Amino acid sequence: MRVGLISDVHANITALETVLEDMPAVDRIVHAGDAVGYNAWPAECVETLRDRGIDSVMGNHDRKVAHRTNFERNRMAQAGIQKALADLAGDDLAWIDGLPETLTCCDGRVQIVHGHPDDPDRYTYPDEFAPGLLGDEDVLVLGHTHVQHAEQFGEGIVVNPGSVGQPRDNDPRAGYAVIDLDALTVETHRVAYDVDAVAEGIVEAGLPQQSGERLKEGR
Repeated sequence: MRVGLISDVHANITALETVLEDMPAVDRIVHAGDAVGYNAWPAECVETLRDRGIDSVMGNHDRKVAHRTNFERNRMAQAGIQKALADLAGDDLAWIDGLPETLTCCDGRVQIVHGHPDDPDRYTYPDEFAPGLLGDEDVLVLGHTHVQHAEQFGEGIVVNPGSVGQPRDNDPRAGYAVIDLDALTVETHRVAYDVDAVAEGIVEAGLPQQSGERLKEGR
């Protein structure tokens, strides 16, 4: 069984569509949280995830929308939440509201969290990847850092597929990964998309220009 892994779409529909088109054949796709935030197309991204049957966990930006709250200091993050709250309604908003903090799939072999198995808001960077993060599952999928990385241990695989919509590892290309549960292997992928068009759309939507500029540098 092959499973596509995505994370941190962050309302970037161009990057999401590019990733889904580029992804090789898989049996299912899962998302490690943050469908919304920062970028200009929260409704389009939520609708795509729903229409494709992509199961997701709740990221910290999703939680702000679900709780109808906002970040206190980060202007770019604040604007993205305001955009999501303005654009989402009906079934799309209900989907966000109903996202779980953790998700186990594939007969218990894959666990998906956003930040860390013990704390959904904790950033877990590559130098913290270790066998101790794994429970009974063969594969732990996490996001939140927007840094693509995978490590294979005797106990299983820990993987962050990278961010679809806002990479922060100095590579502007959208990130994703594919796991093969039969072979117990993982492949990480990057794919280029039209970052300039996304940056223009961010400004046109009235969001901070910096939200688009950082995409060009992958930060």
